[in-house]
Amino acid sequence: MPTQSSGSYELAIIPFAPVPISVRDDADQLDQAGQSILQLLDSAASVAEENSQRTLNMAQKLLHHLYAAEDRIAELEAEAATYQQRAERAEQWLHRVNAEIEDRFLR
Repeated sequence: MPTQSSGSYELAIIPFAPVPISVRDDADQLDQAGQSILQLLDSAASVAEENSQRTLNMAQKLLHHLYAAEDRIAELEAEAATYQQRAERAEQWLHRVNAEIEDRFLR
């Protein structure tokens, strides 16, 4: 700003400078940010590993149940085939007995 003093103009200079940040403070902030990021990455990796392990365990458990179910299905199919054969034999005997009754008693 110009000021008048004894017939001449003088400029008043107001120095403007940003508050100096020391290089050390800046480096500390960067180090802290870097460490925080690494900690977050470590936490994320741990959670991902736990989730992966839990998923693998669940898949193995479900696979075991699947194999057990397949074995049980095979057993039940074999049992059903046996009962089907017995039912067919029983039906054949009923026809034979029916024919015998008709031949001996109804003629």
